[in-house]
Amino acid sequence: MTDTPRPTAPEPEFRDDVHVELVKHNAADSDVLWAARVSTAGEQSLEELAKDPERSTGLINYLMRDRHGSPFEHNSMTFLVSAPIFVFREFMRHRVGWSYNEESGRYRELQPVFYVPGADRRLVQEGRPGKYHFVEGSPGQHKAAREAMETSYRHSYDAYQRMLAEGIAREVARAVLPVGLFSSMYATCNARSLMHFLGLRTQHELAAVPSFPQREIEMVAERMELEWSRLMPLTHAAFNSNGRQAP
Repeated sequence: MTDTPRPTAPEPEFRDDVHVELVKHNAADSDVLWAARVSTAGEQSLEELAKDPERSTGLINYLMRDRHGSPFEHNSMTFLVSAPIFVFREFMRHRVGWSYNEESGRYRELQPVFYVPGADRRLVQEGRPGKYHFVEGSPGQHKAAREAMETSYRHSYDAYQRMLAEGIAREVARAVLPVGLFSSMYATCNARSLMHFLGLRTQHELAAVPSFPQREIEMVAERMELEWSRLMPLTHAAFNSNGRQAP
């Protein structure tokens, strides 16, 4: 009796983007209004569900401006995010108002999809920690970075496959894989927790408090913001007009 041979490992894939998909939601500007008006109208505040929220833009702006935050929590958005593991390391610093479930390297064989910086990714850091900025890399630096990363990725995934072929458990073999490996997760939040995330993970000219996020997590944040702006345009506009700070 012979062992069944393992299938040929897939060829590594190298990506310079991220994927964000809104897979489920229950979020609208009217959710902010009925939640806010229960304090003065009681159960009659549910009548806001049948009204045009455009008539209450002033209330949404007031709540945002004066930092009355809880009415922005009565909604939900679930995103499917595919990004490098090092992005998820930063992402999970956001714990209040967020729920996560990520694919597991213990229970499934991880696929060889790896991150490499795109041509528009600034590569060179200048200045000291806490007071630095990034500048464009030269063509030679981009070429060196891509070649070094692809070579390292191929070696690490080959080692991973060799251990699996020896019968070593996936949860042990995965230790050789780098943080540039793509993973996927569901991330669920409400508008208030998303605004806090966006305030820290995007660099925006309207922000009252500047932030300097790593570009790769900013790419995720920008795609989330685009989806949210379509669901809650009045809330999104108030967020922008009040310095992009979570209430």
